[in-house]
Amino acid sequence: MLHYDPMRYAYPSRRTVVYARRAMACTSVPLGAEIGLDVMRRGGNAVDAAVAMAAAMPLLEPTGNGVGGDCFALVWIEAEKRLYGLNASGVAPMALSVETLRERGLDAMPREGWLPTMVPGAPAGWAALNRRFGTRSLSELFAPAVGCARDGVPVPVNVARQWETDAPRIAKAMAIDPAPHSYWWEAFMKPDGSPYRAGDLFRWDAYADTLEELAATECESLYGGALMEKLVAFSRASGGYFTEDDFRAYHPDWVEPITADYRGYTVCEIPPNGHGITVLMALNILKGMELPAERESAELYHKLTESIKLAFADTRAYVADPRYMRTRVADLLSESYAAKRRALIGERALLPEAGDPSCGGTIYLCTADPFGNMVSFIQSNYTTFGAGVAVPGTGVSLQNRGANFSLDPASDNCLAGGKKSYHTIIPGFLMKDGAAVGPFGVMGAFMQPQGHVQVIVNTVDYHMNPQECLDAPRVQWTGGRRIQLERGVSPEIGAALARRGHEVEIAQSSLAMGRGQIIWRTDNGLLIGGTEPRCDGCAAAW
Repeated sequence: MLHYDPMRYAYPSRRTVVYARRAMACTSVPLGAEIGLDVMRRGGNAVDAAVAMAAAMPLLEPTGNGVGGDCFALVWIEAEKRLYGLNASGVAPMALSVETLRERGLDAMPREGWLPTMVPGAPAGWAALNRRFGTRSLSELFAPAVGCARDGVPVPVNVARQWETDAPRIAKAMAIDPAPHSYWWEAFMKPDGSPYRAGDLFRWDAYADTLEELAATECESLYGGALMEKLVAFSRASGGYFTEDDFRAYHPDWVEPITADYRGYTVCEIPPNGHGITVLMALNILKGMELPAERESAELYHKLTESIKLAFADTRAYVADPRYMRTRVADLLSESYAAKRRALIGERALLPEAGDPSCGGTIYLCTADPFGNMVSFIQSNYTTFGAGVAVPGTGVSLQNRGANFSLDPASDNCLAGGKKSYHTIIPGFLMKDGAAVGPFGVMGAFMQPQGHVQVIVNTVDYHMNPQECLDAPRVQWTGGRRIQLERGVSPEIGAALARRGHEVEIAQSSLAMGRGQIIWRTDNGLLIGGTEPRCDGCAAAW
């Protein structure tokens, strides 16, 4: 037998772009991309492929997403030359309030247990996409994931890393309050209590059962049927706040994408409550600045960081459930406001007032079909395994998106029942002169808009192909004057940034710097894709 360590990689490797004539599917786990590509080979469209992949990813990468999470999508329909947006983020239980937390002696939202959980939006999002643009039944689209869940799937290397890292967080929460967490532990840990390792086989029959139930009811079981009843009963029995009405009242929203022009290209994002607006605000600042000829320069990293800081300072203050926002999106995206913010950038690192960004648990996928349709799709637990709450007898594990609520009554993002929280997941899309260039995304909580900005700058300003664009070293602002640089950034650049007042840290893990996928349409009608080298990504081509 061969002896080797699947977690050891002593030498740098290199990927190249992937071309396709007919269709392409990209995501962070190769089997997920293959599932999407197979749907399109059998005649399905890009939306069918995205839904099939979305249903499989909670099994293939449970550290990033689940049935109990949320999803957003941007859908390009070639026949209409139109981009559609879908916001399938959940809402807080009506019984939850700031007073609830104060009575429990809390002055901030926790990340574990029932308090940060919200009505799951992802299955409703899958059904909404399927009803409006799909050509295949949910039973057909969920079948690959059902089969994989029953047969078992090998745990990928980078999923195993996240599994091992996050398990102690849930173990600590379970020691304090076992009732909400005990079934999660049973479902996601091995019988000996250890996390799944790279190459272990992960079977999840309960998830297969749940997918079959969702397919048979067009996902309504979670919003008014047997799955809802199980979730609400478990919530009542173990200290949660959900009622049946929380689920019956929920629906995803079709939204108009928000856009910004960046040097002749149209960058598209989902409007608030997501923070895709951060990307557009930062690009609005950057486009009025002259960038250096060389991408690898302290000047570029400084200007990127300062623009992102200023955009984040605003979005953390103003972005919320759009029903509660007092600040207009149009004002935040105006050219005059961008000019005012740009004027604040000098040679020294700024100290804007904002939150403390950190990475989280999310998956991103994108698809392109032979008919010209494209999908940019993102789905999330928020922090790795989310709240660490799983509903007994089901494949439903719940996200902890409510952790992003403020408890300050003066904040537009203050916790309230039935309200959406500030949201970090953002699919991206690029257009030129009204035509689709293609979908892109970089997952990773507060790294996401920073990754989007760097992808666009790499593409437009430095003319990088999709793979080079994702391979390029990244910078992440982490609060105050603190920034993280990847090891690929030269020490000389790091030293120059320190002299400008940045507090420079070298990132020890590339997973913390975001994980992305890109599909562009070429001038001759082909598809060209890049996939994230920082994870187990795959660009599957037909």
